[in-house]
Amino acid sequence: MPADDPFLRAVVSAAADAADHALTLWAGGETRVRQWEKVPGHPVCEADLAVDAMLRERLAAIDPGAGWLSEETADTVHRLGVPRVWVVDPIDGTRDYLRGRPGWAVSVALVEDGAVRLGVLAAPARNETWIAQAGRGATRNGVLLRAGDRTRLPGARVPADQLPRQDRDLVAVAKPNSIALRMAMVAADDADLVATVRWGNEWDVAASALICAEAGAVVTDALGVPLRFNRPQPTAFGLLCAAPGIHAAAVERLKPRAVDILDQARP
Repeated sequence: MPADDPFLRAVVSAAADAADHALTLWAGGETRVRQWEKVPGHPVCEADLAVDAMLRERLAAIDPGAGWLSEETADTVHRLGVPRVWVVDPIDGTRDYLRGRPGWAVSVALVEDGAVRLGVLAAPARNETWIAQAGRGATRNGVLLRAGDRTRLPGARVPADQLPRQDRDLVAVAKPNSIALRMAMVAADDADLVATVRWGNEWDVAASALICAEAGAVVTDALGVPLRFNRPQPTAFGLLCAAPGIHAAAVERLKPRAVDILDQARP
């Protein structure tokens, strides 16, 4: 990954500065920032909004022609009419942030024509910076990443507090609240599999999707369909991020559950 790429350096600097600002506000956890719920079960705090505003200003200066899609900004159709879009989660893992735990990160991705071209995760409470460029690999703190070579699903490591009964043949490992960081664990061979069967948003996974792909992991929705970004409705049903040797087996296990949930949701 070229260290002399001024565009990349500017994006990493913007993400790192925003993350450092969040870290300053974070000291002491929930006692330092005002918090509320956007909707029941979805917390937000002053730091989310401050980091969002900071990133929007910095990233717009780096690429003024790019659109904007962020968890903390009202969406507009403008982004659908431009080739490049910043896709941002100012603090992914807000619950850990509010609890004073380190499992949160600032997530920044640049999407071009539906594909992620650049992804950065800044996790200052963990002293980690993850960077990926399409076709140029992915790193954590400058060390090149490579997903694991596991070929059997039983025994696969999954970041989870606890596993469902039907998945007790898997192995739970420590789980940060940030799904972006859980995915990045697969890229770093600290985990083998991350799977969800619920609707999720592009800003949660865009940067990590590229980090994982560049490390050789496979990322799809819960049905095994590759992800596309900057869609009119910027969501996908579920996520399956896995070491390449177990992705097909994970789809085989997860897809029937996903189909059942989707069928039940139909009127």
